[in-house]
Amino acid sequence: MRKLIATSACITASVFAFAQTNPAITSWLQNTTVKGRHYVSGNSTAITDASLTANVQSVQYSANFVYATTQGIPSYVVGPYLDGNPSQATNQNAIFKFPLTPVQNTATAVSTTGGNIGVFINGAAMFDYRDGVSWKNSTGAYAGGPLGGMGDGVWNRDAIPAEKAGFDCSKGHPAMGNYHHHQNPSAFDLDLNVISTICNLYDADGLYALDSTVHSPLIGFAYDGFPVYGAYGYKNTNGTGGIVRMKSSFSLRNITVRNTLYTSASVTAGPNVSTTYPLGTFKEDYQFITPTASDYLDIHNGRFCVTPEYPAGTYCYFATVDANWNSAYPYLVGPTFYGTKVAAKVTSISEAVTTYTASSTGVNSNSINDGKVNIFPNPASDLIAIQIKDLVKENYDVVLYDVTGKVVEQKTLYQGSTIVYFDTKTLYSGVYFVKIIVGDNVITKKIIIEK
Repeated sequence: MRKLIATSACITASVFAFAQTNPAITSWLQNTTVKGRHYVSGNSTAITDASLTANVQSVQYSANFVYATTQGIPSYVVGPYLDGNPSQATNQNAIFKFPLTPVQNTATAVSTTGGNIGVFINGAAMFDYRDGVSWKNSTGAYAGGPLGGMGDGVWNRDAIPAEKAGFDCSKGHPAMGNYHHHQNPSAFDLDLNVISTICNLYDADGLYALDSTVHSPLIGFAYDGFPVYGAYGYKNTNGTGGIVRMKSSFSLRNITVRNTLYTSASVTAGPNVSTTYPLGTFKEDYQFITPTASDYLDIHNGRFCVTPEYPAGTYCYFATVDANWNSAYPYLVGPTFYGTKVAAKVTSISEAVTTYTASSTGVNSNSINDGKVNIFPNPASDLIAIQIKDLVKENYDVVLYDVTGKVVEQKTLYQGSTIVYFDTKTLYSGVYFVKIIVGDNVITKKIIIEK
C-alpha cells in the first residue's frame, strides 16, 4: 500500500509540475466577474450584458488533456454588425478539450472546416477563411451559408472581403450566436492602413495590439492542439534574427478565368475575374509557393520554431497580416491542419482533473512595461486613450489625476482587451497624470490638456 501511495503522489506531483509550465494550461485568460458588452446599431454607448461572463471561467487538466470552460464572450465590446446580421453574441456554454501533447499528422492532411477550428485564449471561437458560400455554376450566382441552398463547393467565397461590412471594430461577428474571428483579432483602427470605418462610431480594441518590435503573444490553440500566435515572431526558427512579420506563402494567382486550381487541375468554372469578382474573392484564387526563407510559413500557415512560451521549440501557427497589418490569407490556420485534429467541444469532463488557477503555480504574473504604454493624443482636448501594446493578462487599474494629486476618474482595463478612454471635454487646460496599476507595479505618464 505504501508503494502505491508513493507512486500516486509522484504522478500527482508530476502532473502539477507540468501544469506550471505547459502553455496549453497556463495561457487561458480566466475571469468570473467581468461581464460581456455590446453595441447596437445607432447607439455608441456600450451595453453591459449582466448574464454573460467574459473570457474563460475555468481551466482543468489531466495528464493528457486540458479543458477550458467558457461562454465564448470576449472582454472587449462586440458589435454592431452592419450587414444585417440579426445575431448577437450569446452564451455558448462550452467546454473545449485540447491535447496537452499535440502530434504531427503524418497521414493525409485534414482540411479545416466551417465552424470552430480552434479557440482563442479569451474563449472566443476561431474560424477559418470560409463563410459557407460558394459559386453555383448552373445559376451563375452564389449559394449556401446565409444565402441558402448549396453551391458547387469548388469556388469557395473568402469571408474576409465578403463579410467586411459585417465585422465589428475587433474584426469579429457571431454566427447563430457564436462570436468568432476569421482573422487576426486586433481592431481595424489599429492597422497601418485602415480599411473599415466601423471603429469611428463603435470603438473597441480586440485581443491584442500589434507591435512590430516584440514577439507577438500566444493568442489561441488550433483544434490539433498546436498554439496560434499573433503576427510577429523571431526571424529564424531557432529564436534569433530579430523580430519580423511572419509572412503567408500564399499569393494571388495570375488568372483571368476560373476553371483550374493552382495545381492545374480542371474544375467546374466559377465567374471570370472582374471588378465584381476580383482576385481574392475565392479561396481558390490563391496559390501556395513553397517558402525559401525562414519567415515565410508552410502550407498550414505555421512552422516549427522557438517562441517565448516554448524555448525548446514547437510547431505553431501565426495570424498573418500584410505590410499594412491588413489580414492576409489564410489568416489563422489552414487550409489544412498540421497536427492530428483531436480537440473538441464536449458536454462534460469524464476523467479526474485538477483545477488550474494562476495562484496555484506560485508565479506572480503582474508586470507592466513602460514602453508598452501608449497615450494618445498628447496633448489632448476632448478624449485621451491609454493603450497597452501587449496582451493584457489581468485587469489593470487606470487612474487619471490632476496636478494636485486629486483623482479625476478611475477605470479598469480588462484582461483580454487593450485600451481605455477618458473623456476630457470638461477638464481645464493643464498638466494631468495617468497611473496604470497592476499588482505592485505602477507606471505614471504625464499628459497635457489643451483647450
